[in-house]
Amino acid sequence: MALIKSISGFRGTIGGVPEANLTPVDIVKFSAAFSQFIKESSGRDNVTIVTGRDARVSGEMVNRLVVGTLTGMGVRVIDTGLSTTPSVEMAVTEHNADGGIILTASHNPAQWNALKLLNAKGEFINAEEGKRVLDLAAANRFNFATIERLGEYIEDNNSIEKHIDKVIALDLVDVEAIRRANFKVAIDGVCSTGGIVLTQLLERLGVRDIVALNAEPTGIFPHNPEPLPEHITDLCRAVRENKCDVGFVVDPDVDRLAIVCENGEPFVEEYTLVAVADYVLSKTAGNTVSNLSSSRALRDVTERYGQHYSAAAVGEVNVVECMKATQAVIGGEGNGGVIYPALHYGRDALAGVALFLSLLANKGMKCSLLRATYPNYVISKNKIELTPDIDVDYVLNQIAEKHKDEDISTIDGVKINFPNNWVHLRKSNTEPIIRIYSESNTAEEANALANEIIKEIKACINRSEPKNI
Repeated sequence: MALIKSISGFRGTIGGVPEANLTPVDIVKFSAAFSQFIKESSGRDNVTIVTGRDARVSGEMVNRLVVGTLTGMGVRVIDTGLSTTPSVEMAVTEHNADGGIILTASHNPAQWNALKLLNAKGEFINAEEGKRVLDLAAANRFNFATIERLGEYIEDNNSIEKHIDKVIALDLVDVEAIRRANFKVAIDGVCSTGGIVLTQLLERLGVRDIVALNAEPTGIFPHNPEPLPEHITDLCRAVRENKCDVGFVVDPDVDRLAIVCENGEPFVEEYTLVAVADYVLSKTAGNTVSNLSSSRALRDVTERYGQHYSAAAVGEVNVVECMKATQAVIGGEGNGGVIYPALHYGRDALAGVALFLSLLANKGMKCSLLRATYPNYVISKNKIELTPDIDVDYVLNQIAEKHKDEDISTIDGVKINFPNNWVHLRKSNTEPIIRIYSESNTAEEANALANEIIKEIKACINRSEPKNI
């Protein structure tokens, strides 16, 4: 059982005792604190907040608590019901709201839920804003409304339809080419809202032959909901057995997209953004951004078009900040998160599907052959657990000093860029762990690099003085 309080929201397991899990008591407190923050930051008492949720079993209960708390704080609530993270983000600006709360634990298992917090731009709140919400919650500093100032509750059942309308209207979404291609597409909605929105989107794109897996939004996830290759074997089999041209799988809140080739092999989620960026850059000159732990393939493709690539600290809010600063035309994260500013600044699997199918239709080639046109890298993800008395910052500084002659970034942990590979070390914010991401041309080389760095970390710990550990 767990409760994680972070700058971007509150996530935890349902049930148990307050302050140790995401209980009704915690949900009310966090919702009230966010309401208070929105009022204070806007300078108004009359504010509007948009809500929406994924299909997980606890969603309806959590939604009632959040909506009741918001109206109790005097907030005008626009509830989009069963929705997606990008749909709620876009609904915030559609309604000129002051903020939003998305009720989803994203790729976490079914026993988890979360409150993800949005600003008036429909983007995740930043670190400073998140700290303010945390402080308000910790101090119970919020004032509930008197009876004559209770908030208003409004339902919006069209947020998904409006979202799809805007995706279809994008200049680079080639509906005619997709329709002519006569694709046969398999989808896995992981029994959340993905099954609803992917089917609607594909039909609007002119896809007539759809093989749908786990499309009913029961909230009972049929497999681990994180769309990694080892979790999507059923979709891989369905694509192959049904002779589909491509398969798509999303996470429960539909902001991450993974792709399966016609031969049943995963396209690999790191390459979702790479392929979409390839298409966007072929039509629009501009820069790209991903986070430090994402594949070097995006940089390679970007430079192929003579454009500039930038790496941001891990976290969607950091990627968006960097995209705005560099005026990037496409960006996102290597976990299958595509951010296309022409639509909005948020990871959006629907935009990813529409742009990828446009690419596939325009290329006129099989999905596996398209994948083979991109640089082939493999990322290895590891971690090293440390005892609580070890100074993780000291360890990272020592590793950076050892490799000071290499191309190093320290904006988020330590990333060491070697000529043919890289390694990124990040400390956990909640436990004494160093996460180690490495990338090379093969899994063996990536693992070897990670193991070498792990040896260096252990040697550093053994050499350090007691005051440093």
